Amino acid sequence: MTVNAVIRPLTPGIYAPIPTFFKPCSEDLDIETFKRHVAHIGLSGIGHVISGSMAEAHHLSHEERIQLIRAAREALDEAGLTEKPLIVGTGAGSLRETLIQTKEAAEAGADYAIVIPSGYYAGALSHEALKKFFVDVAKKSPIPVMIYNYPGAAGGIDMDSELIESIAREAPNTCGVKLTCGNVGKLTRITAGVSIPAFSKQFPRVSSNAPFLVFGGFADFILPSSAARGHGAIVGLGNVAPRTLARLYDTSVRALSDPSLLPLAQELQDVASRADYTIAKAGVAGTKYLLEQQRGYGGAPRLPLLPMPEEKGQALLAHPTVQALLEAEKKLEKEAGVNGVNGVHANGTA
Repeated sequence: MTVNAVIRPLTPGIYAPIPTFFKPCSEDLDIETFKRHVAHIGLSGIGHVISGSMAEAHHLSHEERIQLIRAAREALDEAGLTEKPLIVGTGAGSLRETLIQTKEAAEAGADYAIVIPSGYYAGALSHEALKKFFVDVAKKSPIPVMIYNYPGAAGGIDMDSELIESIAREAPNTCGVKLTCGNVGKLTRITAGVSIPAFSKQFPRVSSNAPFLVFGGFADFILPSSAARGHGAIVGLGNVAPRTLARLYDTSVRALSDPSLLPLAQELQDVASRADYTIAKAGVAGTKYLLEQQRGYGGAPRLPLLPMPEEKGQALLAHPTVQALLEAEKKLEKEAGVNGVNGVHANGTA
């Protein structure tokens, strides 16, 4: 495949894997709510991943994925966020299917793909097989490809730092990695190899707008990963507290040159770490429940995933770590002139 010219640069920061919203009873896509949330996240200062694990991508048809990509691009453009890139999950059970989904995503408006290895035959996928898979995907993809290391959603496949670095060196159309393994040591080993000037000189990317970035998959090590030359996080907590995580990342980076900001970064990291631990255990249903309480939309996952029972949902909402996070987010929304639960931003966009 010919590699498309990347228009919207991939930049360090915080990205939220956007949930897919469904209409009650029918489970049809709720595009209106989806677009509303995409705009809210973008106007709150963070980026977007579409059709990832938080989006229940495994439950979506090809046509639904295309609809969501187009709707996300429309929502961002309508909100005046035309330079915001879209990262889209395209990992599938085979190389062939992954390339089909990646091509469809690119045609629908995706700027970047994020690909998880298939876990169905996890026991048969050696380092050699995994490396060949990602090198082939990147070589044949029309858009840059991010590696997604998430053992919990890939049959236990946990790619080590040597494998990830070797893919980065041999596949110039790769643009980074998301580490939902939560291994901080792995992140520091990878950044030691790829976040230095020598790497970009010796192994230049296909597009200068698509450098190889190293993202965490949880919010509990944004500050330490910044000190280790990491590039932020792609984290579900960004749906609930986008401004808090954006402030945490920005303060963490600034603290590297201004140590007086370190206490504030530590304070924000404490709040994010504790809340992420609580909310992550509640899964997709928990995040949707909190959105329903916080913003007036969320709804249920698509079956066989069950919605969060009301009693458990109320306990999650009332948890001290969650309340601390929501208070921090409300404070930042007030500073930005966002109108409470309706989420109306200063430009009038919900």
